[in-house]
Amino acid sequence: MDKVDIILIGAGDRGTTYADLGAEFCNGSFNLIAVADPDPIRRNYIKDKFSLSESFCFDSWEQVLNMPKFADAVIIATQDRDHFAPTMIAISKGYHILLEKPAATTPEECLKISDYSKQMGVKIVVCHVLRYTPFFRLLKQIIDEGRIGKVVNLVHVECVGNVHQSHSYVRGDWKNSSISSPMILAKSCHDLDIDQWLIGKHCKNVQSFGGLLFFNESNKPQGAPKYCIQGCPAEEDCPYSALKIYKDRNFPAFVKTATKKHEPTDEDILEAITNTDYGRCVFQCENNVVDHQIVNLEYEDGVTVSFTMSAFNKGGRKLRIMGTKGEITAQMSDPFVSLFDFKTRKTIKINIADAVKDESIQGLHGGGDRGIIKTFCQYIAGNYKGNSVSDIETSVENHLVAFMAEESRVNGTIINMDHYIKELRKRVLI
Repeated sequence: MDKVDIILIGAGDRGTTYADLGAEFCNGSFNLIAVADPDPIRRNYIKDKFSLSESFCFDSWEQVLNMPKFADAVIIATQDRDHFAPTMIAISKGYHILLEKPAATTPEECLKISDYSKQMGVKIVVCHVLRYTPFFRLLKQIIDEGRIGKVVNLVHVECVGNVHQSHSYVRGDWKNSSISSPMILAKSCHDLDIDQWLIGKHCKNVQSFGGLLFFNESNKPQGAPKYCIQGCPAEEDCPYSALKIYKDRNFPAFVKTATKKHEPTDEDILEAITNTDYGRCVFQCENNVVDHQIVNLEYEDGVTVSFTMSAFNKGGRKLRIMGTKGEITAQMSDPFVSLFDFKTRKTIKINIADAVKDESIQGLHGGGDRGIIKTFCQYIAGNYKGNSVSDIETSVENHLVAFMAEESRVNGTIINMDHYIKELRKRVLI
């Protein structure tokens, strides 16, 4: 199979990114033939870029998936809570799927997707893009070569970034778990997945703490209006001013999301910060997801992981991986990984080939976005020879860790994986 015929369902930021990268980096194997999105501007962007006929441009996923199968695969990049229904229908039609994370927003739905795809023989690749970055592929190689012996424990810090937190998880679509999903799932199922991939073992027990400390009404500056543009007395000193972030175009990717335009004008930005939540005071939004959380995990053979997610930083990911023969110290923005060898007592610096320093969503996740779309085409065509692709069963198991962490955080409990899955199975019927 030289070309993979693909349908794009959801032409927002993530869907458009995958489409653009597929056209640029897949050497002609990425053949996008249809798009479904309710927004005519987004839909027409894909239509024009890929020279689609009007008959292959749809207002909804229902329209395109009600048709007989006419492609090899679909990319499902709708909002989180709109993943499950189109995924299940796509499976029933026999489409292979590139599914934006999280796979679904409840553990029951995740398990149903896994079970049904296996039943139907459909390949599903969940967009855990960190697996496809030069940075994490190098860490995996070092571990698998045994250079630090057996992994004993791993410390992983996800620095969300204070502005990213304000944009996506205070003002944006992922601010409220009742309409999206818990932040540990929406943001950090990436990281919980990568930790399990690096270790290569199953999780046994989960414990978590955290909460919404800062981005709430109690920290509102005195006299702050509902919208930044209305003249806030604290605007000059506030790092979350919508005027600074959007009007001054200091964060271009966030400006595109706020305006829902690929090439936003000043008028588009003014409209967004005047009449949408992207212009709201960050202390007066309907957000309820955490701004900091820690997760303690115990894996098979006693291996432990400490994962921290926090908004209060510049942004980035940092890891220390400690083994019986040595230790890895790594930061995704650094082009080198440090490896300390217990025998020689020396530290060596290992260059990350093809390193992409910008690990943020604006930097396409450190090369992971490009990597996953290339891999997906190879995987569907039967040409993939790497080890980054996860089967859907593994992806879902790592999703369940996120659900367990949120349950632990809310209820103050330690949750056993085997017991959790046993009880979940009782509630799931295909």
